[in-house]
Amino acid sequence: MCRLSEETVGDILKKGRIYEVGGAVRDRYLSNTVTKDRDYLVTGIDYDELSRILKRHGRIDLVGRSFGVIKYTQVKNGESHTLDVTLPRREHSTGWGHREFEVSFDPTLPVEEDLVRRDFTINAMAVALDSKELIDPFGGMVDLKNRQLRMIYPDSFEDDPLRMLRAVQFAGRFDFMIEPDTFRAVRRSAHLIESVSAERIAEELNKLLTLAEKPSSGFRLMESLGLLRYILPELQECVGVDQQGGYHRYDVFEHTMQIIDACPPRLRLRMAALFHDINKPQTKRIVEKGATFYGHESVGARTAGSILTRLRYSREFTRQVEKLVERHMFTTEVTPKGLRRLVRRVGVDLIFDLLDLRRADVVAQGMGGTTEDVDRFEKDIREELNRKPPLGVTDLALDGSDLIAIFRLEPGPTIGRILNHLLEKVLDDPDMNSRERLESLAKEYMEQEVLTDKTSPEESDK
Repeated sequence: MCRLSEETVGDILKKGRIYEVGGAVRDRYLSNTVTKDRDYLVTGIDYDELSRILKRHGRIDLVGRSFGVIKYTQVKNGESHTLDVTLPRREHSTGWGHREFEVSFDPTLPVEEDLVRRDFTINAMAVALDSKELIDPFGGMVDLKNRQLRMIYPDSFEDDPLRMLRAVQFAGRFDFMIEPDTFRAVRRSAHLIESVSAERIAEELNKLLTLAEKPSSGFRLMESLGLLRYILPELQECVGVDQQGGYHRYDVFEHTMQIIDACPPRLRLRMAALFHDINKPQTKRIVEKGATFYGHESVGARTAGSILTRLRYSREFTRQVEKLVERHMFTTEVTPKGLRRLVRRVGVDLIFDLLDLRRADVVAQGMGGTTEDVDRFEKDIREELNRKPPLGVTDLALDGSDLIAIFRLEPGPTIGRILNHLLEKVLDDPDMNSRERLESLAKEYMEQEVLTDKTSPEESDK
């Protein structure tokens, strides 16, 4: 873990005091481990003097000057590490969406004045680096031992509505409870979460999905606190939707909670699990033997894409999650040809996530099902991939340039159609992936295209 060097700390202590603050302090007392990110607070030294001290030992970036923040980069063991070093400050949000802050920093402020602006008592502790004294003005250590989250002041969530989602994230991540007054305050302020930017909400969802052993506890909290209807209204609609028919023990929402817990903690996988049945409420049809949800996977893929776009996820990440949702109903009872086509459609980079999604889905049904068929299917896929079959047009024994040269074609969409036709052929039979055979297949395809173009609608009707 990266920390300020002893030389840097020593120079700071000649002029003022320095404290470690934030999550690193919390995690040390919570689990005797330290988070990767360390934050430091310096009192008794003005901004310019602190900058000069740090510059003697590393590189500084003053982009946070108006907030009293210095980005300090030091080289340790041949690697660069960047840390935040700040002066004590007061701040509160201004405007709709907590997108602007009114900040004032003052090196003469005591450390306790800085800690009061933090979100929860467990995050409002500091350790003095000279004396190792714990500064804990709000009882964070007691709350840490009692494994509970407590707001520091009554208007905390009005000042920064994101703190409500952070409460959910911390509760899920550390298996904490939210103490009653804080719980009630979140419920009163839940509607304010709509004012928070999509990017900040996504960041907390990412932490919940990847850092919590059981993210379901966080999403259940969201629902009980009244936050879910504002953050993910599509998931709120899944609450209480029964899945009659003998294949599921739980309603759609609870099944979703079970599957995200059963998935390995990879973001795109757990995100796909979160949305894999998102449109079951809209596709539910009551039949004689229970209910059906025909097409929920394809509709759900579009909904997942819409949600992730709304939350400002990247196009590539969104595409990956859409693909996993769309294909999660795949069958393992396929021929080698069908196997190759599935890998082709899903992609080698996603196929094993898809298998893990199916395994988690079976567990989350709560009916005691096994995943032996998925295990066998994975074995078959790995063996097929080891044979390096052609799965994309770039794997073909000839490319677009070859087609242009051999058949004297002009560059254009015709080249793409021919290559896709050839790929379909070699997916059926990988042995056909030789230059000679592909040339012959391309010629046949082109001749057929010419015949089709020359056939008039009237002739084709005869």
